[in-house]
Amino acid sequence: MKTTALLLTALLISISTYVHATQTAQATLFCWSLRFQQGHGSFDETLDFSTISGTPNGELAPWFSFYTHSTGISLDPFGGFPIPGTMDLDLPPFTDANGNGFDDSFEVSQAAGGTSSGEYTTAGGGGTVSATWSRAAGSSAGTCWLHLVDDTYGNLGTFQHTFEVLEYTGPLTYTPGSNAVTGNINLTQTGNPTATLLGPVQFQKSVSNPFNELTLQAGGWTNDSSQTLTFGQEGYSRDLTLKTNYYGYVSFADGDLNTAAPDYTSWLLSIDDVNDADADTIPDFSDNPSVSVPRRPLLTLSRGTTNLLLTISGDVGRLHHILERTNLSTGGWVTNRSLTLTNDPQTISMPLTGAPMKFWRALVP
Repeated sequence: MKTTALLLTALLISISTYVHATQTAQATLFCWSLRFQQGHGSFDETLDFSTISGTPNGELAPWFSFYTHSTGISLDPFGGFPIPGTMDLDLPPFTDANGNGFDDSFEVSQAAGGTSSGEYTTAGGGGTVSATWSRAAGSSAGTCWLHLVDDTYGNLGTFQHTFEVLEYTGPLTYTPGSNAVTGNINLTQTGNPTATLLGPVQFQKSVSNPFNELTLQAGGWTNDSSQTLTFGQEGYSRDLTLKTNYYGYVSFADGDLNTAAPDYTSWLLSIDDVNDADADTIPDFSDNPSVSVPRRPLLTLSRGTTNLLLTISGDVGRLHHILERTNLSTGGWVTNRSLTLTNDPQTISMPLTGAPMKFWRALVP
């Protein structure tokens, strides 16, 4: 009986490879506008907010000038005789109970309230506004009482409004890159699980400060009505105190496509990423892709009745090339087969060789 000598070797090509693994961060999107329902006084008085003509859209929009917010109004102090005008109104002073850098007035998980002031003008004059706000933690709806005092007619009473914080939350799956971060966002409105926003995102990294400054590229997301909300390019920064948070504006061309004109356009997107593969305190979202060296494979060989059983231990999901030759002094290695491991270890069947000597090795690129 002819005896065949068998030699196994494992070869690892130690070229570091950049791993562009998909990661998941948590995203929160909130609107700088608040949505107000019609306010009612003690009798038949009503007060509506709107930033567009026609049917009121309830928007108290950001202004950030002399007051934080502004809107158009339709004031009906006597019932049946609405008077158009404008109102400028501050929100309560900034509070941040959970220390994440964002005003609790726009964060549904946090309670918000307090007092603020403003002023209004109409064709018949104008006056001052005193506001009292209340919203419970975990609720997107709150109550605002507006007390109007007219410069000419005096006390016009207090109007009670229900207002809504517009907030979406959900996962942002992303693939980090050396120059850009690409991914998809899947958001659900807090308190209204049927309202969704989803679509692709791409962030270009800053050349001078790639870990901390990025630019959201223009794009569009689809809502639950299959409408596409488009947005422009905006700058994003990493919070260097919290380290795991990125934030920036989303400026929609129109944030509510069901109204007669563009409205609810100014939003803020907050991205929290705790993934940090190399533990350097820079989240994977903006860090360079992690470097991975394949594990050195291990080969073992056993002889069956009619075949040889070659067992490979190595990284599941990684390509392995099985090479063979009959002489280490002459000739070269020839690929017997290439396979991606689905198990560790994994056994493959090899035919019995008629050569007096044969060598095998595994190569992992």
